[in-house]
Amino acid sequence: MRQVTGSITQLGNAALRLVGFIGELGMLIAQAFAASPRLIFRKRGRRLAWRNLWFQMYRIGVKSIFVVALVNFCIGVILALQIVPILDQYGAADQIAAIIGIAYVRELGPLIGAVVLTGFAGAAIAAEIGSMAVNEELKAMRSHAISPIRFLVAPRVLAAMVMTTCLAVVSDITGVVGGLVSTKAVLAMMSTDYYVDLTFASIDMLDFITGLIKAAVFGVLIAALACKHGMEVRGGATGVGNATTRTVVISIVTIILVDLIFTAIFFMLDL
Repeated sequence: MRQVTGSITQLGNAALRLVGFIGELGMLIAQAFAASPRLIFRKRGRRLAWRNLWFQMYRIGVKSIFVVALVNFCIGVILALQIVPILDQYGAADQIAAIIGIAYVRELGPLIGAVVLTGFAGAAIAAEIGSMAVNEELKAMRSHAISPIRFLVAPRVLAAMVMTTCLAVVSDITGVVGGLVSTKAVLAMMSTDYYVDLTFASIDMLDFITGLIKAAVFGVLIAALACKHGMEVRGGATGVGNATTRTVVISIVTIILVDLIFTAIFFMLDL
């Protein structure tokens, strides 16, 4: 009986910690967006704020383009090599363009781009802010009436939201190109024009928009989780390393769960 009671207690405590974590993350995101108009449009310090925002966009997005493009190109090649032989058994090999196009625009583009960005930028953000927490720079900012939310979290959340959306477009293009290269060069099937025409014919604007919505939400979650874990660092270099690891693991799990929720909602709404 005690074992059953203890298990129920542990389960309840875990549920409470999860609810508390989600609430804290939601509050951090809300505070970041609340501080954004003041950060961007306020005359005092606006030049510094915009410079910080552009730097974060370059750091998070521009420096990630090559890695994101390479990964998605390779996955596009792999998908074509794996799927075409199966489709060919049913005489539908030419549908590979539609399958890769829809899969990338709706799911794989935003998801893979966000996962790569988690390891590339999310870990860096957590380590940077964690080092500031260890060196008591966050306390120094608060003692001078400078909000870490406004000057640290908000620029990173906005930059990640914008650049993850842009990287989703890069993922879509490179994934489709990978499928084209594999289909044309390796499998010696269909012309480039025919492949491109089939791709555009199979994709609706709604498919593209839903993918961009997912990407924007993923970017907000990545930056918010990285900032949250970084600001909670304790224990010196070991704490920074633990925060970086937690950021990557929790961000990837969260992104996949949120993608599942989005997919279920879009499916129920017939979008």
